[in-house]
Amino acid sequence: MRADPIRRFLAEQDPPTPCLVVDTDVVAARAREFRAAFPGALIRYAVKANPAPPVLDALVAAGAGFDVAGPAELALCLARGAEPADIAYGNPIKKPRDIAFAFEHGVREFTSDAPDDVDHLGRHAPGSAVSIRVVFDAPDSVTPFGRKFGCEPAEALDLVLRAAALGLRPGIAFHVGSQQPDVTAWDIGIATAAKLFAEAGAQGIAMTRLNLGGGFATAHRTGVPSLDAYATTIAAALDTHFPGNRPELLLEPGRVFVADAGLLRTEVVLVAQRGERRWVYLDIGRYNGLAEAENEAIAYRFEPVDPPGGPSGPVVLAGPTCDGDDVLYQRTPYQLPLALRTGDRLDVAGTGAYTASYASVGFNGIEPLRTYCLGRWGDV
Repeated sequence: MRADPIRRFLAEQDPPTPCLVVDTDVVAARAREFRAAFPGALIRYAVKANPAPPVLDALVAAGAGFDVAGPAELALCLARGAEPADIAYGNPIKKPRDIAFAFEHGVREFTSDAPDDVDHLGRHAPGSAVSIRVVFDAPDSVTPFGRKFGCEPAEALDLVLRAAALGLRPGIAFHVGSQQPDVTAWDIGIATAAKLFAEAGAQGIAMTRLNLGGGFATAHRTGVPSLDAYATTIAAALDTHFPGNRPELLLEPGRVFVADAGLLRTEVVLVAQRGERRWVYLDIGRYNGLAEAENEAIAYRFEPVDPPGGPSGPVVLAGPTCDGDDVLYQRTPYQLPLALRTGDRLDVAGTGAYTASYASVGFNGIEPLRTYCLGRWGDV
């Protein structure tokens, strides 16, 4: 991340905390790097990661498309200049009227994993491409999806045949889970998809589209594979499981485009000794920006802005609300200066994704996380 423009803005403007600052130049550069790693693939940015209009503007300029989860995200992307042909409706859970809305606005790419939804697509989005999302036993990601999405491979084949019978154009989709550090997960998914391609082909359905989803991890307190490592593994898996006949790829990156482009600044509200443990309460918590700290899944980096000096010691980090669950880290070890006091500020790096977009609207009267966007497409 180019930290200088962000920290320069924070030093000069000193905005009230908590706030998120995103460098849109970094977003655009990351999108270009991703496109170069996956030449020829259809890139659909997962809008849910960060839907700030300047972020979308940067990605439109970089030539990315968009993966939307509902009508509001679709309308936002269209308003920022995205072409309907570059938008995929990736949420398998959608109302029939939302399908009709998307189709009326030119969307022709959908994802599904249930018979009723396939029927709704056949009725309200005739002739569209539909990726049948299959569930498989992938290595656990940092924030796995569980069993909410995807169908078993045997059911997926049934849905492929059902979609084709309705005049839809079926393909296969899978998702290895968000923040997936194990590159072998994609090999497992591609192998599963290849079997379904072959089984559908044996029944006269020639599929051409494979949706690899997202899940590309970014580093926080521990390292993750490079983008090249992901791309190399995926290319090798395609060569192995689709020899001589690669399908068209569609990818839905989110976090990997925006996480490292953002930095969150927070202020210490209170420091208190609770028995043998020192608690540091921040003005950012699980409900106003750090939702991914639930179950301590994402361990962010906290750096004092003006270190007070002296030794550091262990802390429990918690948010500002009156909810007892608004605790960030009790088990994950953190060390902060013992001299830390009310009013001191901390920077949280790698927070451009799934922070502002996850923040609640008005819980305890706390406003949504304020976001400032810098760079060529910035709004400040």
